[in-house]
Amino acid sequence: MYRYVIKRLLLLIPILLGVIFIILFIMSFTPGDPASLLLGQDAPEEAIVQLNTEFGYYDPLQVKYVKYIYNALHGDFGLSYRTQKPVFGEIIKRFPVTLKLAFCSVILTALMGIPLGIISAVKKYKPIDMVCTSCAMVFASLPRFWLGLLLILFFSVKLKLFPSNGVGSWRHFVLPVFTLAAPTAANILRLTRSTMLETIRQDYVRTARAKGASERRIIFKHELKNALLPVITALGVEFGMLLGGAILIETVFSMSGISTLMITSIRMKDTPQVTASIIFFAVLVCITMLVVDMIYAFIDPRIRSKYIK
Repeated sequence: MYRYVIKRLLLLIPILLGVIFIILFIMSFTPGDPASLLLGQDAPEEAIVQLNTEFGYYDPLQVKYVKYIYNALHGDFGLSYRTQKPVFGEIIKRFPVTLKLAFCSVILTALMGIPLGIISAVKKYKPIDMVCTSCAMVFASLPRFWLGLLLILFFSVKLKLFPSNGVGSWRHFVLPVFTLAAPTAANILRLTRSTMLETIRQDYVRTARAKGASERRIIFKHELKNALLPVITALGVEFGMLLGGAILIETVFSMSGISTLMITSIRMKDTPQVTASIIFFAVLVCITMLVVDMIYAFIDPRIRSKYIK
């Protein structure tokens, strides 16, 4: 098992090298320059050129890449152009907001999607199945930013039950968490239903039923355990995407997470801050997928025996 974990961690090296190159490549083609954005268009040309030179803006792409790798290996990921502070300081400061938002969204997604998917599969083609699948299709097709605006209009403006922005208390997370979780729960519901229906047709399920096993035992011990593997994968991927992809939701609800930090940094062409933020997300996503694979090993004995070998 530990050999597999070490191999997966070593794969982070080429992934991060590729991520860094892609970021620097894209940022080099974006319009504008950091000095002009920081100093303003009315700043003297000499001051703009001098500041850009200090930032290394005029260096060729390959020089920027080599310098960044060299400095990163020595623990220096650069200073933010905007704040002139270490880039990871701001990331660590904002990370709890993004982590809490993503974690609560995934938990709510699992609590809504998996049970409803099981019920929908067990009650196939019955009214409750029709209602669940219809609602799932509706929520899966709704754009998240539009759903978030509707929730703000109804629950914040009209009913005044929850605040529409900020991160002061748990009440600030209710609307954004539901906004993120509802469409994903719809997809998890449909996935759970389809995998459960596929499992129901297997021979071992028919054998267990022929031996007189209770329906509850068949569902939870034989069907659900085998149907959960693709669902766990989907939840793990979704968690990684939420960590780095909740940009619209953090913007709609004015939450000071890493996503809003990235948007601000991209607008100001703050390359060190953007690069560090995406590297941080890349590491988190890789670790998340490793954890998902480890959970696989505990659920499926076949995978566990393969890891042990």
